[in-house]
Order: sequence, then C-alpha cells, then structure tokens
Amino acid sequence: MTFYSKLQARWQSTDSLICVGLDPQPELFPAAIASEPKAIFAFNKAIIDATHDLVCAYKPQIAHYAAVGAEDQLQSTMDYLRTEYPDIPIILDSKRGDIGSTATMYAREAFERYQADAVTVNPYMGWDTIEPFARYTDKGVIVLCRTSNDSAVELQNLTLASGKTLFARVAEQATKKWNPHGNLALVVGATAPAELAEVRALIGDMAILVPGLGAQGGDTEAVMKAGLNSQGTGLIINSSRGILYASQGPDFAEAARQETLRMRDLANRFRP
Repeated sequence: MTFYSKLQARWQSTDSLICVGLDPQPELFPAAIASEPKAIFAFNKAIIDATHDLVCAYKPQIAHYAAVGAEDQLQSTMDYLRTEYPDIPIILDSKRGDIGSTATMYAREAFERYQADAVTVNPYMGWDTIEPFARYTDKGVIVLCRTSNDSAVELQNLTLASGKTLFARVAEQATKKWNPHGNLALVVGATAPAELAEVRALIGDMAILVPGLGAQGGDTEAVMKAGLNSQGTGLIINSSRGILYASQGPDFAEAARQETLRMRDLANRFRP
C-alpha cells in the first residue's frame, strides 16, 4: 500500500484525524519506565498499545533519538509498529533539506533504513531537495509550508515580487511542479488558521500535517474549519507532548489514551 492509501484507510477505519508524535524525553518518563535498559522503546510501546485504535498515524521525531544515541530504539519502535500495527502510517519527522547525493542518502535513511511511510522535508533549496524523496512513489513526502513556531512569519509570510507570500508559493509549487507522483503533503501549523485556509484553497484535497494543537495552543475549531478537505478529512493533526506526558505517573499510558480520545472527539465535533 502507498502512504496515501494507508492514510485514507486509517481516516475511515478509526474516524480519527489524530497523529501521536513519538518524541521521547526520558527525564519525563515515570520512574518504572525510566529504570528499564531500553526505556525509550518501552515508553513508546506502552503509548502505542494504548492509543493505536484512536490514531491515523504516528510521527517519531528523529532528533529525540539521535541526541541520546537511541537510534536502535527508534528502529525497534518502527519495527514494532510495522509488525503489530502494519496498517498505521509512520511519518519520520526529520525535516531534511539538502541536494544531490546527500538528499539521496537522507531518502535512503527514511525509506530503506527505517522503512517509514512518509518523511518531512524542508523545501528551502527547491525541487532538488524534494526529488530524491519523491521518486519513492509509494512513500509520502511532507513538505514544510507554514510552520507553527512564532518566528515562522519572519520568512514564510514574506510577500514576494509576484504578490504571493512565500508559504503560498511553496503550496503552489507543491501542486503544480513538485508532485508528479501524487505523493506530496504539506506541513501547516495549527497556530496559523488563516494561512491554513489559504493553503487548503490552493492545494485541493492534498493532506496537511498540522502540528501545534497541544502544547503550542492551536485552536481545534479554527483548524477544522480552515483545513478540512472536500471529503471531510485531509488533516493529520499531531500532538506530541500533550499526549505523551498527560501523566508522568504509572497511569501514563491510560492518560495518553484519554487525551488522544479527547482530541479525536473534539476534532470530530467540527467535521461534516
């Protein structure tokens, strides 16, 4: 199955647009988990088992593993998901952005080493950055467009000589030039609902990964009204810290489930 076919199947089977970001911070783990020799994998496994029926995707952030030398536990997490829950898309959040042989190696890292279903990519260097990823036609390439951080406006909202903003130019390129295989998606933050609505109007039914609803304070109703596509789906609404650390006690997995359920049900209130 392709990334898009897996994603569409999950949207339907779970009635959920929620994605859980697997961004482990061992200093926030419950003591019983933190003491385990492979604490990150143990934590991830508990979160996955508690939430798997409520999500459309999982999104491990590679820096949270590489910074502590835990790439083996990232691999174990990916292997566990593929073995136990093979219908759930895995988005490797690495925001790679390079060209030539380096970009080719980053694509191999995401799709051959880790066997992710999709990867996030920074488009600052143009099509040369995206093409090595997009040639994996069964995989998803999720391009940064209008991100959720406060200083995104410093570059992404700049008006070009054409009269378009930079983020709108990225959205247009993603639909007109960069998507010959139909496997691109975009990142637009929940903290920018006006920009999200503009991007949706430009790209049609393409999927949008939406970070920023949890700890960053995005508004669910605004996101849903701005971002849903013509089929009432089209969004991958990510929460990491808000779900993972809903509790730091022994009930952390159940608390993560309840927060995921709350987010799913809240989002669904504003779907057609």
